[in-house]
Amino acid sequence: MRCALVMLLIAVNWASAVRGVERDPRFPSHWWKEVPRQEAASWEILPQDAGPGEVILSKRNELGLLSNFAATPFTFYGKRYASLEGFWQMMKYPESDDDPRATFSGVVWQHTRAQVAQMTGFDAKRAGTLADDNMKKMRIDWVTFEGKRMEYRAKAPGEHYKLIVAATWEKIRQNPDVKKVLLATGDLVLKPDHRQEPDAAAAWRYYEILTDIRSQLQKEK
Repeated sequence: MRCALVMLLIAVNWASAVRGVERDPRFPSHWWKEVPRQEAASWEILPQDAGPGEVILSKRNELGLLSNFAATPFTFYGKRYASLEGFWQMMKYPESDDDPRATFSGVVWQHTRAQVAQMTGFDAKRAGTLADDNMKKMRIDWVTFEGKRMEYRAKAPGEHYKLIVAATWEKIRQNPDVKKVLLATGDLVLKPDHRQEPDAAAAWRYYEILTDIRSQLQKEK
């Protein structure tokens, strides 16, 4: 009870601190439009919570196109994916009938890898959560792509991270609206719209990946 009260006070104080922040007039004001806190999802960081020079990549406006959840189809290694989230979560699923994940005793897969690849948003996320439970049962910490195993929760950028970066690039290249929105953020500090662990794996920090891609696109432009 006390812990919950402390967290509530921190949230209220933070909201009060940022409410008076002056926003850069170069950018659309609705990116910081205040949303009643009672309307927020349990996982959500609201647009008005951005600090000076920051913007929350909120799913409540066009910045949501930058989310992994967005329905932004792209082709990668000859296969089409409905979203980056679908691409991400399908790697947890067996690639073939002789994949050790497919033959592990007592484990049931609710979806196929191909089905998850065509999912978006919370559908893809839920499919990934089901796969996480199976991974715990099997005591494995790896996923696969093109038959190659990769550590899933690596703190430092590794093979999985490089793959996510490459897929993110394709999402942006193949969806002009996504590229347009990303460049429109200019020099704002990109922040996630959901709470993450302080030591989240490198591949989880999609806002940092997007920032690096934005910098390269700005140099090309």
